Amino acid sequence: MALSFCGSEININAYSVHNGVLNNGCFVDALNLVPHVFLLFITFPILFIGWGSQSSKVQIHHNTWLHFPGHNLRWILTFSLLFVHVCEFAEGIVSNKMMGTNHLHLYTPAFMGFVAATTSVVYYHNIETSNFPKLLLVLFIYWVLAFITKSIKLWKYVQFNVGPQHLRFCITALLVILYGLLMAVEVNVIRVRKYVFFANPQKVKPPEDLQDLGVRFLQPFVNLLSKATYWWMNPLIIGAHKRPIELKKIGKLPIAMRALTNYLRLKDAYEDQRTAVDPDRAPSIWRSMYRAFGRPILLSSTFRYLADLLGFAGPLCISGIVKYLKQTSLETHFDVHFMSSSKLLQNTSVLAVLLFLALILQRTFLQASYYVTIETGINLRGALLAMIYNKILRLSTSNMSMGEMTLGQINNLVAIETNQLMWFLFLCPNLWAMPVQIVMGVILLYYLLGWSALVGASVIVLLAPLQYLIATKLADTQKVSLEHSTDRLKKTTEILKGIKLLKLYAWENIFCDSVEETRGKELTSLRTFALYTSLSIFMNAAIPIAAVLATFVMHHFINETGPTPSEAFAALSLFHILVTPLFLLSTVVRFAVKALVSVQKLGEFLQSDEIGDDSWRNGDMSASFEPGKKHLGVTKAINRKQPMRYQMDHYEQPTRRQTRPTETEDVAVKVSNGFFTWGSNLSTLSDINIRIPTGQLTMVVGQVGCGKSSLLLAMLGEMQTIDGRVYWSKSDKFPSDCCQGVLFKNRYSVAYAAQKSWLLNATVEENITFGSPFSKQRYKAVIDACSLQPDIDLLPFGDQTDIGERGINLSGGQRQRICVARALYQNTNIVFLDDPFSALDIHLSDHLMQEGILKFLQDDKRTVVLVTHKLQYLIHADWIIAMKDGSILREGTLKDIQTHDVELYDHWKTLMNRQDQELEKDIQQDSQTMLERKTLRRAFYSREAKNQIDDEDEEEEVEDEEDDDMSSTTNRRSEIPWKACWCYMSSGGFLMCFLMVFCKLLKHSVIVAIDYWLALWTSSKTNQTSHSHYLLVFIVLCAAGITLCLITSLTAEFLGLSAATNLHHNLLNKIIHAPIRFFDVTPLGQILNRFSADTNIIDQHIPPTLESLTRSTLLCLSAIGVISSITPFFLVALLPLAITFYFIQKYFRVASKDLQDLDDSTQLPLLCHFSETAEGLTTIRAFRHEARFKQRMLELTDTNNTAYLFLSAANRWLEVRTDYLGAVIVLTAAGASIWSYGLQSVGLVGLGLTYALTVTNYLNWVVRNLADLEVQMSAVKKVNSFLSTESENYEGFMDGSQVPENWPHNGEIKIHDLCVRYDPMLKPVLKHVNIYIEPGQKVGICGRTGSGKSSLSLAFFNMVDMFEGKIVIDGIDISKLPLQTLRSRLSIILQDPVLFSGSIRFNLDPERTCTDDRLWEALEIAQLKNMVKALPGGLDAVVTEGGENFSVGQRQLFCLARAFVRNSSILIMDEATASIDMATENILQKVVMTAFADRTVVTIAHRVHTILKADVVIVMKRGNILEYDKPEILLEQEDGMFASFVKADM
Repeated sequence: MALSFCGSEININAYSVHNGVLNNGCFVDALNLVPHVFLLFITFPILFIGWGSQSSKVQIHHNTWLHFPGHNLRWILTFSLLFVHVCEFAEGIVSNKMMGTNHLHLYTPAFMGFVAATTSVVYYHNIETSNFPKLLLVLFIYWVLAFITKSIKLWKYVQFNVGPQHLRFCITALLVILYGLLMAVEVNVIRVRKYVFFANPQKVKPPEDLQDLGVRFLQPFVNLLSKATYWWMNPLIIGAHKRPIELKKIGKLPIAMRALTNYLRLKDAYEDQRTAVDPDRAPSIWRSMYRAFGRPILLSSTFRYLADLLGFAGPLCISGIVKYLKQTSLETHFDVHFMSSSKLLQNTSVLAVLLFLALILQRTFLQASYYVTIETGINLRGALLAMIYNKILRLSTSNMSMGEMTLGQINNLVAIETNQLMWFLFLCPNLWAMPVQIVMGVILLYYLLGWSALVGASVIVLLAPLQYLIATKLADTQKVSLEHSTDRLKKTTEILKGIKLLKLYAWENIFCDSVEETRGKELTSLRTFALYTSLSIFMNAAIPIAAVLATFVMHHFINETGPTPSEAFAALSLFHILVTPLFLLSTVVRFAVKALVSVQKLGEFLQSDEIGDDSWRNGDMSASFEPGKKHLGVTKAINRKQPMRYQMDHYEQPTRRQTRPTETEDVAVKVSNGFFTWGSNLSTLSDINIRIPTGQLTMVVGQVGCGKSSLLLAMLGEMQTIDGRVYWSKSDKFPSDCCQGVLFKNRYSVAYAAQKSWLLNATVEENITFGSPFSKQRYKAVIDACSLQPDIDLLPFGDQTDIGERGINLSGGQRQRICVARALYQNTNIVFLDDPFSALDIHLSDHLMQEGILKFLQDDKRTVVLVTHKLQYLIHADWIIAMKDGSILREGTLKDIQTHDVELYDHWKTLMNRQDQELEKDIQQDSQTMLERKTLRRAFYSREAKNQIDDEDEEEEVEDEEDDDMSSTTNRRSEIPWKACWCYMSSGGFLMCFLMVFCKLLKHSVIVAIDYWLALWTSSKTNQTSHSHYLLVFIVLCAAGITLCLITSLTAEFLGLSAATNLHHNLLNKIIHAPIRFFDVTPLGQILNRFSADTNIIDQHIPPTLESLTRSTLLCLSAIGVISSITPFFLVALLPLAITFYFIQKYFRVASKDLQDLDDSTQLPLLCHFSETAEGLTTIRAFRHEARFKQRMLELTDTNNTAYLFLSAANRWLEVRTDYLGAVIVLTAAGASIWSYGLQSVGLVGLGLTYALTVTNYLNWVVRNLADLEVQMSAVKKVNSFLSTESENYEGFMDGSQVPENWPHNGEIKIHDLCVRYDPMLKPVLKHVNIYIEPGQKVGICGRTGSGKSSLSLAFFNMVDMFEGKIVIDGIDISKLPLQTLRSRLSIILQDPVLFSGSIRFNLDPERTCTDDRLWEALEIAQLKNMVKALPGGLDAVVTEGGENFSVGQRQLFCLARAFVRNSSILIMDEATASIDMATENILQKVVMTAFADRTVVTIAHRVHTILKADVVIVMKRGNILEYDKPEILLEQEDGMFASFVKADM
């Protein structure tokens, strides 16, 4: 057939122009081609030249991106234009088929128009990115020409009476409107940018964020298409495959999303509500949230409404396609080649395409709505965090100390309440979108099926409250199980801390059982939790089945016939649409209730007392922005590099205390008749009149609790002033004219070291410099003055080691010295030290006093106020303030006091003598500091063996780094952790696994059967009787489906439960029975993590994820199966779709995991920063570092928000892609069924399409759940890595029954050629030791640190690897004995006293074998009887965690009593007297000599004088025995080791 432009019918002369040129339709169509061709000719060269040079540039520099005016409108119009062109093209083809010959002019212009429109948008995008608007002129000309040519065509149609009843008329009219609008957009660009026809074009710079290359979050700046599809995320997500996403890669937040910007928005909205009429009225947080963030929420709701309405297009299109499939396409001829408009919606192909477009649009709108709410939620959270932080910095100290505001409450506000509000915002649009969706759905159902539909809908609506009930129950159960798990964790922590003692006393199993008991309670509540979860899943799956059942049964009885296929399947998909909002509704309502509570808590917090405004510290963030209320300036101010602190100080200047010119210059601080209180109107300090002389050392002394610390805080403005004033003089160090500049920061800043030391989570160096510039000389001097160097040398990374809550645990003395060092290092005129010597021993105190305070501070002429109990330092003081009961007793120099108050001076003298005696005693002892350093060294010695393999770096990842071959890393990162899954499944039990899989498969097949039966029923054209037969089978199938839903949801949950039970049980047993070496090399935190975070994930997170994953996967698979069986053509299209899907999920899983890790790792520092600030409030305020801490908080918040934003953007990226894939599946399914129609019944086509629609909902869940499961399985992996640890050999080589009951009865010990090491990898710590100890002998062992003394004591208990030689006790080789038997027959007293929480009875005798009398006897021997008698409950008195309610000495005595209760003939004391005072030590010595007279006692000595009375002394060195004899003989050898020890000790 010949192709000719105007057709080649014989009878018509297509080319005649008798009636005028424009009246020839063909010519008008040709005219329409002109503009399109013109555009293509001009733009193609420009595009190719431009693209060649630009492709590289666009990637790197996004700083030229700029949106021209009307950007979004232009994109929307162009897309509409493309759609209309497609319609025009389709219509042309259909009309052409009606003609005898080919009329190209019916569809070529449409095709060319489509190409031109596509080109126009590509061209526009390129011009926009390169910011070269002059080239837009081409587009302007194109729109004008196209508009004119189309208008001519329309005008001719009107002349020839072609009206709206013809489709082509409507299309042409639409095109004229669109071209007109596009022309208007173009004119607007010219009007605004003035790039042509104007003398001075407007210069425009791209947004500030884009000039800063650190901003990587481009969502607000890219074009509309990229915004909708998250195209800009591609490089990030695909790049994640090659190397992990790090913080650097996600950059900074755009200014509009930063916490500071949003804080100012929220704060303004909050403060504006405070009216002049009623300044005290509490502003409403809801209203301020609405004012600050209302607009984006409205936008998101609009998107949501659009998406919901478009969602209903699916069922309607299905009903249309099924309905019109039967009608053959005999188009009636209206005119030669005009198609009627009414026929359009009856064409199945058109409906299929419409369905596709509706799905694409619906999904795009839905994702846009999600994105906007999430972004708003994140902004809100940032703003709230900043508000809370500002409030914390201004909280009155009394609030904190009187317990009105606890740290826990503040942490909850930060961690829980802000997140609750954020989540509420995420779900917010649902609140008003859902009712509309439900109402619309019910109306449509009624339209399709009449009254019977309302029955089905009412089933859904009536079951909604039940779901809400289940949801609340779930929340309650979770609370209960949380309590149990905290309890279990407490017990586990105790066990792990005292593991050495438990093993030495063979008590592991008793404690293990107590944990198992708590775990049992926890599992009971978890069982309830599982039950409710499975019920909720069951409701969600069963409700649509029940609704469909009710509807069709009713329909059968009302109408006497079954529904038609088109009605049935539209109704089916409508029910599926309806279930989602109802299921979500319960969640949303719950979150709304929680949000109300959170807002109330926040309101109370924001209204709580603040520190007095009249004090000289008044720094709120907004202070620096007072002059200009407009926030445009603000972002500039903050965005630049200079620190905020300086700007703030300038603004705060006026609010500081005005000084009186009359004041004397030599007083730094003066308090006149001050009365101060901590909140209750009773004054804590009364009638205070003092002066602190400038540049001198003032000491404050007095008894405990007389208000010394309060005095310092009162001067710092932390207490509430009832009366009186505190004057701070202007410092005379600087001439008064240098007010500006850096010197400000030293102005009223006070270096303050609090009594309770406060450390930041930072390196040692950062803790000391505390934000001041680093000066090496000064730093060195400070460290020497505080004698911190030896401690720093012990730390693994020197002064770059992290300390603080999450870092390394330092002892009290070490922490205190760091705090003092911080105060010394700061360059301030005034230094307040609050009892800096309390945790230090005498040598350090003297050193600190001489070097630090007298030399370092006095040389600098700094004013020092020192609170102390050490009266021997009073001689150094320039000025003394003596306090008593909250008022000043005396003030003056030591001389004044000596002359005027002899009584006080004498009192001090007696106290000083007493302190001197203690001093002598103290010098005999090995100093406490040495001990602290020793514990630190031990902690690291054992860890170095492990070579600081960090917490989570399992071996694989280490290998990974060496192996930088791209392909292999790529594979490792995208693999699913099969091993962990296998471990999890096998822990769950194979029967449960089989049951779950079997039930799932059965359930899904039944669900498919129900729908298939429905298809058969509706398509059948039979009489009444068979209808009831169909109905019966239908009812039976539905009932089976509902039952199976319940069973599957139960099996899935209980599989998870049994896995959790087994994993925890095995983990606990493995760890408790692990050799002691394991605890030396594994950090406690890491073990605890397995029991807390990882166990929690296994208990509560994996089961629902697993359930959801299997459900959505099976749904997708069953849908694809159904479609392929109905229309086999579909399988052809399936292959490319499957490949696409595979790559999408592969890339997404890796990126999602990285972003999740980033989100988790950035959240922790933020929470820590809050709790840190709340703890160190007084210090921060004294130093005046509020601004620095605020800045830090904003940075941490922004970092976390960036990670979270990227994570949610990545989720949107995935969902948009899987949704589009789903839409393509629907399109191919519809196309396949239309083209292959005739091979199958109409009902089956409806079935296929309904299933295709469900796929779109579940595809992204498959990937999301996969990604989640992968992250969660790492918990199983970590637990599993511990399950492979070796246990100790508990069995031994002989049966416990062969050991005599009373063994060891004599206590004779032979050690024969003993070699011991901690690990086969390490060097031996004891080399060929031979000792013989007679029954009842008292043996002393001494030697320097690391000589192997303690290792020997462990060898008696077979705790270490004895690889050569043996120890024989009473004739039995101990290495052959079962461990339980061996350890339960010996006693040991350890160096660190360990007590467990519980009763005293439990601590002395956990096995409950002894009588009360025996316990009292033991207590009496240990000199504790009277003290215990005095306690409430006697033996059942409470011991708190770690025995904190007793002093260290008392704890050590309890340990002695414990050893006595166990009546064994051998007692080993491992440096038992190291941590106790002289008095207690004497008691211990006496007891050992009397109560244990007939037992063998081996004492490992810390202080040599404790073993001078022993029968035999052994001196060890480097694992060998150096000297071995009676102490008297050893002392005679002048040059001997023992003799030198004793000398040093005297």
